[in-house]
Amino acid sequence: MQHTSNTSRRDFIKKTGLLTAGLGLAGTSALAGLEATARQKKNKLPKWKGFNLLDFFSPDPTNTRKATPEEYFKWMAGWGFDFVRLPMAYPYYLNFDRSRNITPEEVYNIDEKQVDQIDHLVQLAHKYNMHVSLNLHRAPGYCVNAGFNEPYNLWTDEEALKAFCFHWQMWAKRYKNVSPKKISFDLLNEPSMRDDMNDQHSKRSAVPGEVYRKVAKAASEAIRAENKKHLVIADGNNTGSTVIPEITDLNIAQSCRGYNPGIISHYKAPWANKDPENLPEPKWPGQVGDKYLSRALLEEFYKPWIELVKSGVGVHCGECGSWNKTPHEVFLAWFGDVLGILSENDIGFAVWEFSGDFGVLNSGRADVAYEDWYGQKLDRKMLELLQKV
Repeated sequence: MQHTSNTSRRDFIKKTGLLTAGLGLAGTSALAGLEATARQKKNKLPKWKGFNLLDFFSPDPTNTRKATPEEYFKWMAGWGFDFVRLPMAYPYYLNFDRSRNITPEEVYNIDEKQVDQIDHLVQLAHKYNMHVSLNLHRAPGYCVNAGFNEPYNLWTDEEALKAFCFHWQMWAKRYKNVSPKKISFDLLNEPSMRDDMNDQHSKRSAVPGEVYRKVAKAASEAIRAENKKHLVIADGNNTGSTVIPEITDLNIAQSCRGYNPGIISHYKAPWANKDPENLPEPKWPGQVGDKYLSRALLEEFYKPWIELVKSGVGVHCGECGSWNKTPHEVFLAWFGDVLGILSENDIGFAVWEFSGDFGVLNSGRADVAYEDWYGQKLDRKMLELLQKV
């Protein structure tokens, strides 16, 4: 359903009463439509397999990637994948003066033309029978990355939380009549508590459980006010790495990550390492620095997530993979163990990219003999690894 750009925040808050009138557990049947699909599995969520698409990842629509072509969906579906996650930066679909910092009032200025572009990609995915997970990679008051000046803090400021709920209500209304088998709402990418929301390197820690619960509950209620069956997912705490026990009663699925250990997944990545050129050479398995890296380390890392699945909470791995500086054979050995553990526990996954540095296409690795695929550079070994789990 369309959402007009002049929707006022006052009308929205009055209509929903989000922060004053609880909706209870209105979403208790949100996953019911998926249970028939997943009945024979341990995981309440289907074992979706696919990719993130980064068309709307940048907060500036004039400085973003080339649009994902339809043929990519055709190839994904033909190779057996059924899931795409769309990490969105909310400023991408706003109308405001980008020559200065955004104001709290401008966070509500929806640009319908930009929203329509996002919807076009959703419709393309649905054309090829793929589930779409909409994710706010940058939400009002928080992003795991810097690069855009936030006017407030999602975890501490009520105005930020109201805006966060406004955006999710808008998306939920647009897809009010779409089945949870086809669309889900991933609330916030990789939450953490950071001293300064606009300083990438400021002190970071896990979000206090009661604070995460307040934010997730408010947003899920805004979504389910439009359709009580909407499927809601929350990324793990501490940048996606840890289970959130404080929300297990809210009928919200949870999303883990496939980046552990970072010395493998983000080897030489400048945004993840203070001194990227002076790191120990990655091995798998093997001694790297002061740690011996092996499948046993991964089994310990995923143990809480596996227990969460067994407790009846749906789990999916919303991001995984390795940057292209990790030696390819090391990457394949490590990633095979990551995917093996997830697959054995009926947990699906989404690689960070389809085409790009982390992707199965055009990853730019120096040590891969790429196969030509309709003019694209295909990493056949990576594709086969993804297909077999």
